[in-house]
Amino acid sequence: MDFIILFLIGFAATTIGTLAGGGGLISLPAMLIMGMPVHAALGANKVSNTISSLSSFLMIYKNKEVTVKEALTVIPLSLIGGITGGILASLLKEDWLIFIAILLLAFALITSFLSGVNFNGKEIFHLSPKNAVQLYGISFYDGVFGPGSGTLSLYFYARQKVSYLRAIGLSRIMIFSSCFGASISFIATGKILWPMTIALMLGSLSGAQLGVRLASKIKKEHVAPILRVVTVLLMIQIMLKYFG
Repeated sequence: MDFIILFLIGFAATTIGTLAGGGGLISLPAMLIMGMPVHAALGANKVSNTISSLSSFLMIYKNKEVTVKEALTVIPLSLIGGITGGILASLLKEDWLIFIAILLLAFALITSFLSGVNFNGKEIFHLSPKNAVQLYGISFYDGVFGPGSGTLSLYFYARQKVSYLRAIGLSRIMIFSSCFGASISFIATGKILWPMTIALMLGSLSGAQLGVRLASKIKKEHVAPILRVVTVLLMIQIMLKYFG
């Protein structure tokens, strides 16, 4: 029964995570409620995100919504960010991480109202010194903590004036890279409970496929409200943990 529940958790979390980020709203709390050790739950989440994010990217690439060249500009920085974040995670207090997460999400939410989040652009993503720092920062945050990184990356790509599906594709390859880097640490330290991780991963793969299909049908004017709702829910969840 636990494996079926984990499959459903992975399916629901990744479907939502693909559309607007915030899959951690579902997966991490649910796994902890099931009694999984914290590090095992985090490791399962990172491994399943690695596989499902790559699956989402490949599906969007197959539909010619994103290019390999764009992906190759994202992968190195995201990988380095995920690895360094994972290494430094043990050196930072959880209270600080939670506080930083709240500030980042609040800033992203306020910015979305001031500058808009419309995904009307059709630009090709190019790496510049300014957005390279931002990309590394989000990947580092994903490696060191995680909740909200997918949402933050979608806000980031919206500011680059790319389309919604291109933003999802680039966001997913970023999550793939940073989670791959973090997964190495969890696997190397023996924190992975493989049967439960595989159940979550299979659900995540199914959710990734559904998420991309739904994304292609969502109207552009509906994307910003969805992102804002997910952002507010993430902030509430993190604040409850911080003040609780």
